[in-house]
Amino acid sequence: MEKQNTVVLDIGACNLKIGTDDGIRNIPNCIFKSKMERRKSFISGQIDSCKDHSGLFYLLPFQKGYLVNWDVQKQVWDYAFGKDVLNLKPADTSIILTEPHFNFPTIQEAMNEIFFEEYEFQSILRTNATTLSYRKYEEEFPLENCCIIVDAGYSFTHIVPYHAGKKITSALCRIDVGGKLLTNHLKEIISYRQLQVMDETYVMNQVKEDSCHISMDFFKDMEKSKLKGDANPLLCEYVLPDYTHIHRGFIKKKGAGSEKSSKTQEQTIRLAGERISVPEVLFHPSDIGIPQMGIPEAIVHSIEKCPEELRPHMYRNIVLTGGSCNFKNSKERVEREVRSLTPSLYKVRVTMSDRPQEYACAGGLAWSTADHFREHLLTLEEYQEAGQSACQRQFIDI
Repeated sequence: MEKQNTVVLDIGACNLKIGTDDGIRNIPNCIFKSKMERRKSFISGQIDSCKDHSGLFYLLPFQKGYLVNWDVQKQVWDYAFGKDVLNLKPADTSIILTEPHFNFPTIQEAMNEIFFEEYEFQSILRTNATTLSYRKYEEEFPLENCCIIVDAGYSFTHIVPYHAGKKITSALCRIDVGGKLLTNHLKEIISYRQLQVMDETYVMNQVKEDSCHISMDFFKDMEKSKLKGDANPLLCEYVLPDYTHIHRGFIKKKGAGSEKSSKTQEQTIRLAGERISVPEVLFHPSDIGIPQMGIPEAIVHSIEKCPEELRPHMYRNIVLTGGSCNFKNSKERVEREVRSLTPSLYKVRVTMSDRPQEYACAGGLAWSTADHFREHLLTLEEYQEAGQSACQRQFIDI
């Protein structure tokens, strides 16, 4: 039997992760418009050709975690499948698509129509990103038959337990905190205290990624953040890009001096407590008025909803995935806090890959090589015969 050409398309609200035999590519899932080049649009990866990233206006296909703007999404997919990225022939390709948990039937039907009727892919599999992450974990730890996936994404954080290849839907938990909320929170803090940056989403997202980390002792570190000068370990100056001499912002090295360069007038913002208070929202959403559990509490809550005999296995197989897990100390902090909430007879183990945002995509690639993978696919011929009803039967609870 000849090898099947399979592509994994992890459709995130922020980034599109594309997995092929050549590796995984990560491109923005949006269209950009620049205030400097108002008549021109930059689709996804074309943003690299934009000379000025200040004041970028985003056209996003997702709102509140669900796909609503099909025109924008279709342009991004066209770009991804075109010669600049994949140069794909859908008729010879099987594709694995991800969708949010509890996706709306109308969105599912539209996706089926687009990928079968417009693109005419040979076969498709529509599933959740956490399911692909479970398949990757299953490959890495074949002796374990259950785990709990924490998917901290752009719009939400989902906590989903799996056992024997199936998700335990009754124990699924969602927190309305993700990367978008954290970036917006940082924009509000900086705009209130220092500089109006509410229109600078692209730049402030880079500031968040470059400077923020998770504290292992939040209240002690916040006390230190009030100190002045070198006594404050969190205090730093972040140099903002001007897109003439500086094309990407960076943290200025301590001791580099406060004099501004003779060639360019550096514009900086001072960061201290914000570096830990912004990602702390993942652990305490109530800090900004969201009456929900943090990630460690939600993990315990979800596990306690699982059958009692599975709980010891769940506690030792906690998997962190998603772009919002990229903060330094994420794994250590989650493991410590879950340990403090868990009976001592249970062993707690948290695992996280080096690139958690691509873990689901890697799981799709691993799954596509399994012996029984093809039985999960729905072919174009089957769709043409039975239509949407075939999709409802094939993709139920995958």
